[in-house]
Amino acid sequence: MANLLEQLTEMTVVVADTGDFKSIEKFRPRDATTNPSLITAAAQMPEYADLVTEAVRWAHAQGGSREQQITNALDRLAVEFGRKILEIIPGRVSTEVDARLSFDTAGTVEKAHKLIGWYEAAGVSRQRILVKIASTWEGIRAAEVLEKEGIHCNLTLLFGLHQAIACAEAGATLISPFVGRILDWYKKDTGRAGYPSHEDPGVVSVTTIFNYYKRHGHKTEVMGASFRNVGEITELAGCDLLTISPQLLAELKSTEGTLPRKLDAANAQALGLPRIAMDEAVFRKMHAEDRMANDKLAEGIDGFSKALVQAEKLLGEKLDALGGV
Repeated sequence: MANLLEQLTEMTVVVADTGDFKSIEKFRPRDATTNPSLITAAAQMPEYADLVTEAVRWAHAQGGSREQQITNALDRLAVEFGRKILEIIPGRVSTEVDARLSFDTAGTVEKAHKLIGWYEAAGVSRQRILVKIASTWEGIRAAEVLEKEGIHCNLTLLFGLHQAIACAEAGATLISPFVGRILDWYKKDTGRAGYPSHEDPGVVSVTTIFNYYKRHGHKTEVMGASFRNVGEITELAGCDLLTISPQLLAELKSTEGTLPRKLDAANAQALGLPRIAMDEAVFRKMHAEDRMANDKLAEGIDGFSKALVQAEKLLGEKLDALGGV
């Protein structure tokens, strides 16, 4: 009997949620995704010391203020991690825009241009890059601009149907609804210790989004993310993509059993899901009324921003060791 991972890959594109090359080599997913926390963690591993040092030296050679050199080193490091990952996988890698630009449309577009420019200068086609942007109204507008330029986007920190609809209508290539973080919020809010997998609020949310997209013909791909357990993953078998940590990939690989398809685009066509007309006023109203999405989006941006500060501190120390500016 095939293991759960083998069966899952027959109906869903499996993506590795890590910046660790060894884990990616082990599981050989089609795509990979990183975020500031993963990059920061990987940057502190001894095996990646040379990559970090190279990025710092490059930024130092470019000149500018200490702050600018640190920013360039961080962006360069994200691109270098992405480039190395693309040497292992056949598909795409997601590289995140600075979370502190989440409410700055022009700043997000500018940063995306910078990252894509560096990838292309290194010989990597923009078709293999997903620029990862927080699903704020401003971030979604930036994605709309970038998609029209042929720069594909992964809209992350997505917790509500209103965010998903706005992303699809903006032409985003892919969204990343955060299953586990939704579960975390509901457990804390209700005081419940847990939920059966089929009632997991994160699973229910992604299922609703998937069915809405397929019912109304949206081309944006749905990639469930941020899983807490294998049950959440198996309940979303059939989703377009799922990005999974190395720990849960290993658990899926070591578990045998039958894995039925839970999400089906054909079945979604028959569902009576009314179309919601989305504009900024509707988006902001729905977001204000959704306590979970409101809380988790703000918390996620704050968490990624803090990870960036930690990474900048690490790179600043290495820059100072080179003699500073």
